[in-house]
This record gives sequence, structure tokens and C-alpha cells, in this order.
Amino acid sequence: MVAHDVIIRPIISEKSLADVQSKKYVFEVAKNANKTQIKQAVEEVFKVKVESVHVSNVYGKIKRQGKHEGLTGSYKKAIVQLTADSKTIEFFDSLS
Repeated sequence: MVAHDVIIRPIISEKSLADVQSKKYVFEVAKNANKTQIKQAVEEVFKVKVESVHVSNVYGKIKRQGKHEGLTGSYKKAIVQLTADSKTIEFFDSLS
């Protein structure tokens, strides 16, 4: 699996931007990716050193539009902690 196939997009929220100061970054990742693949992909794409990776599955919520009901998409979320001596990811620096 190629590194750009593992990382789908960054997740931008108030909570994830608050963790940027402590070098924690949140990404949506491929559902079949494991922690080792996520660590290697982040190190390859952003040229940083990863200390740890925490992964969780986010399930879709039920949404309604009038009498019709459906689910939002489910995805896999990875919280990546960088080492203390690693540089930051520039994309997130411009947001905070």
C-alpha cells in the first residue's frame, strides 16, 4: 500500500487543533491500514519522526431528511504523536 493511499485527509476540529501544540495530529486513514503502515506513511509523506499512533473506528450516525433516513459514512481515525525532537507538520501550523 502506497503512503498516499493510507492517509486520506487531515481531520480539522477544535479538539484536534488544540492538540497541535503538543505535536498530536489527527488523520482519516484507510480502513484496512494498521498502526505500522500509518506510522510509516506519516514519516514518509511529512518527513517527521512518529512516537506513537492511536487508532479508532468512527461509525456513521443516523441522519434524517424529512421521512427519509440514512447513515453518514464511517471511517478510521488515527491520532499521531510526534517525537519531541521532530519538526512540526507545516499544514497544521497555518491553521492555528
